Amino acid sequence: MLLPHVQTLAQARSYLAALADQASTVDASSAYERVLIELDRIHADECPSADTEGLTEDRAVLLAVATSALEELEHYGIDPLTIELVIAMLDDAYALDGT
Repeated sequence: MLLPHVQTLAQARSYLAALADQASTVDASSAYERVLIELDRIHADECPSADTEGLTEDRAVLLAVATSALEELEHYGIDPLTIELVIAMLDDAYALDGT
């Protein structure tokens, strides 16, 4: 994995972890965690750590940045359909979050 791919993946993981940490319900937090697990599975668990230090607490911003980073993964050879499915999982988690 090249550095730009690692940076994009780390960004996606960090924002997903922040969403899970700040979720309004246990169900929403679990749904965000499932998105994170799926992203790790796609990358065969070769993933950089997630760092949520200093990230905004605005879940709408977290969602937008996470979605953007996920979409960018397509440029690094991740199947576009797989990315769309992960984004759909993320949207479902966000809907559970009640925001």
